[in-house]
Amino acid sequence: MLFNSLDFAIFLPIVFALYWLIPSKNLKVQNLLIVAASYTFYGWWDWRFLALILFSTLVDYIVGLNLKKEKPKSFRLTLLWTSIAVNIGLLVFFKYFNFFLDNFAEAFTFFGGEIQTRSLNIILPVGISFYTFQTLSYTIDIYKRKLEPTTDFIAFAAFVSFFPQLVAGPIERASNLLPQILAPRKFVQSQAVDGLHLIIWGLFKKVVIADSCAVYVEEIFSNYESMNSFTLLLGAFYFAFQIYGDFSGYSDIAIGTARLFGMNLMRNFNFPYFSRDIAEFWRRWHISLSTWFRDYVYIPLGGSRLSRWNGFRNILIVFLVSGFWHGANWTFIFWGALHALFYIPLFLMKRNRRNLDIVALDRVLPNWREFLAMFRTFFLVLIGWIFFRADTIAQAFNYLKGIVSLKFDGFMQYLTIERYAPELLVLITLFIIIEWFIRRSEHPFYGRLRLIKLIGILFLLITQGVYTDAKDFIYFQF
Repeated sequence: MLFNSLDFAIFLPIVFALYWLIPSKNLKVQNLLIVAASYTFYGWWDWRFLALILFSTLVDYIVGLNLKKEKPKSFRLTLLWTSIAVNIGLLVFFKYFNFFLDNFAEAFTFFGGEIQTRSLNIILPVGISFYTFQTLSYTIDIYKRKLEPTTDFIAFAAFVSFFPQLVAGPIERASNLLPQILAPRKFVQSQAVDGLHLIIWGLFKKVVIADSCAVYVEEIFSNYESMNSFTLLLGAFYFAFQIYGDFSGYSDIAIGTARLFGMNLMRNFNFPYFSRDIAEFWRRWHISLSTWFRDYVYIPLGGSRLSRWNGFRNILIVFLVSGFWHGANWTFIFWGALHALFYIPLFLMKRNRRNLDIVALDRVLPNWREFLAMFRTFFLVLIGWIFFRADTIAQAFNYLKGIVSLKFDGFMQYLTIERYAPELLVLITLFIIIEWFIRRSEHPFYGRLRLIKLIGILFLLITQGVYTDAKDFIYFQF
C-alpha cells in the first residue's frame, strides 16, 4: 500500500478513527489494532511475506526473553548470534542469493573453469532491510544490557511491524519506539496537526518534486549515449532531487503518520544538501541508517579509539557495508567506496566533526566560504548519485565521460523530453529556497503566512494529481 495512493487515503482515516475510539486504558487493544493494521498494510503487497515478518518477530521476542535470564556469557552469546544468523540469513537469501551465485560463477570462469548455475526466481520482500535492522537493534541492546526485554508480545509485534515506518524507515531503535508503544497514549491535537503538516510536506516532496524529476531521469539515463554534456549533468541533478524528494518525503509521511497515533519517530533527514562537507552530509542523510552502522558496526569494531589505521579500516568497512545494504549490485558497493574516499581525508585531518551546527544559523544568506563548501559537497554527492542510479559501473563511468567531454551541441536538448522542463527547474529552485528558509524546522507550515503556504502546497499537490498513477518509492527496492 503506497502512501501516495487512494488505498492509503481510505485506510489511514479508518485506522485513525478506530484507534482513538479505543480508551487509552485499553492499551493492549490499541496495540493489537496497530498490529492488525500493520499486517494489513504490509500484506497489501504480498500476503505471503506476512509469515516472514511474523517469524522474525517470534525469533527475536524469544531470544530477548532468554537474554534477560542470568545465564553464562557463552549461552547469551549463542542467543545473540542466533538472532543475527536468522535475521541476516533471511536478508542474504532474499536479497543477495542470486548476486553471490552469479559472481561466484564469474569468478570461477575468470580462473579458467566453467560452472553452470541456476538463479532462483526470488521475490524481494518489501522493507526487509529495514525491519531486519530494527529487530536486530532490539536483541543487541538487550545483550549489551542497555535495554530490558518486553514480555508483552503484542507490543513487541507492534514495534517490529509499525506500519508508518515498516517498509522504508526510519529504522527505529527499540529504546525509542518500544517504550512509547508500552505506555498509555492520549490524543494531542497539536501533535496530530503537526503530523498532518508533515504528511502534506512529504507528499509534496514525493509527488511534485520526486515524481516530476523521475520523468527526466529515466529518459536521460536510458539514452545517455545520445545526450550532450549539459543534459547529462542535468540528469544527475534531477536524480539528486528525485531520490531526496522520494526518500525524505517517505520519511516525513511516516513521521507525520506516527504522530497521528501519538508516537514520535526519529528524524531521518535534516536538509542534507546544505552540508558543508561529506561528514556533515552523512549526519543529515538517512540518519537512522548511518547512526545504526555507527552504533552496531563502527563502534564495536573499535571505532577510531585504537589507532588511526583502525579508524581508517572501520570507516571503509562501514561505507562498503552501507553501500551493499542498498542492493545486490556492484554499483552500490562502488558508491559506498566512493563516499569512503570522500570521507577519509576529513577523518585523517580531524575535520570530520567540524560542521556540527546549522549553516548560516543567524544569517539570512551563507557567506562565500559556506556557499563554496556547500557547492563542493553537493557536487561530490552528485558524482556518487550517478553510480547509485546507473545499471553498471561501466555505464556510470561512460555517463561521467559524457559530462566531462564538454559536448554542448543543442544546449537545450533536455527540452525535447517534456514540454514543461523549464517549469521543473523553476520548481526545484523554489523548493531549494523554501528548504533554505525552513532549515531550522521540519516543514514550512510554521509562523506567518502559514495558511497561505499550506494552500499553495495543496494546490500543487492537487494539480499534480496526488492519487492518480501513484509511483513506488525508490527505497522500496532496498
